[in-house]
Amino acid sequence: MEKRFEYFAQLAAVFIMVVGCFLVLRPFLGASMLAAVVCISTWPLYLWMLRVMKGRKNVAALAMTLSLAILVILPLALVTYNLADNVAEFYDVIKQALAIGPIEPPAWLQRIPLVGGSLDQYWHLIATSQEEMDALAKQLLEPTRNFLLSIGILLGQGVVEMSLAAFVSFFLYRDGVALVRFLNVAMDRVIGSHAVGVLVTTKNTIQSVMYGLLGTALAQGVVATIGFFIAGVPAALMLGVATALLSLIPVGPPLIWGATALWIFYQGSVGWGIFMLLWGFFLVSGVDNILKPILISRGSNLPFVLVLFGVMGGVLAFGFVGVFIGPTLLAVGFSLLLEWTDLHGKSSV
Repeated sequence: MEKRFEYFAQLAAVFIMVVGCFLVLRPFLGASMLAAVVCISTWPLYLWMLRVMKGRKNVAALAMTLSLAILVILPLALVTYNLADNVAEFYDVIKQALAIGPIEPPAWLQRIPLVGGSLDQYWHLIATSQEEMDALAKQLLEPTRNFLLSIGILLGQGVVEMSLAAFVSFFLYRDGVALVRFLNVAMDRVIGSHAVGVLVTTKNTIQSVMYGLLGTALAQGVVATIGFFIAGVPAALMLGVATALLSLIPVGPPLIWGATALWIFYQGSVGWGIFMLLWGFFLVSGVDNILKPILISRGSNLPFVLVLFGVMGGVLAFGFVGVFIGPTLLAVGFSLLLEWTDLHGKSSV
């Protein structure tokens, strides 16, 4: 009886310790998981950097951390700052224009194929009634402003969390070899002979998902930037960076190239506006539909619906960094489930 009491007391102490550690680390959980995902994905690059730095771990880890800050965190911060500034300015301009009174539709509106005439008639209907205009502004302007500000807040949160992830990644790079050795011993004790296969599957899945997300984002950013340059859009490079960042969020890129097309229409360039819509729909968004499944499927059989759920659920659970963590967790779980069922099927035969 006494031994049983000691056993349950030890079990309760361990449980309390685990719960306490989780509560302490919970605010840093998302950033730490992202740092682990980034380090696993870029580990071959770190080993190359370590050879270049002649085995100096601190210098190599610092170089990788600074690269992450320059390539990801700095562009994200710039886009967040510009988005918040432009949303406020855009809202004030539209509000002042509506306060002046009815606005005549631009001449180019009728020249839009198929829908130009209907849009022109609807504009005239609204322009003849201040009440109709106010109602439309209340229905569309405020929700749009709130939506864009929510994206800005999400991106701002991402800047903070990714900065913390970069800080954590320095230590993961520097002590990565020791951590891998510890993980191998722990997994061998918990799982046994399948530990090596599980670790390999986890590594390959994480790398394939991260390469798919980041590779698609880079490709969409480049294609979008080319389209913006061709159409003569100002700040094409900044818009391309914004497209790359928002490509990590479902229906993100259309917010950029769609708004750009509307701006081009407003300037009176109907042809270039149509070009921008076609370029965005078929090329920018087409990259996401073609390239992402190819890159992710190289190391994982994750269905597209799980990628979508992973992104959306990850954002709800972890904020902006959940864009990376959500699909990665689902991909790892799905791959391990497939491997487990395969091994179970073979053992039962």
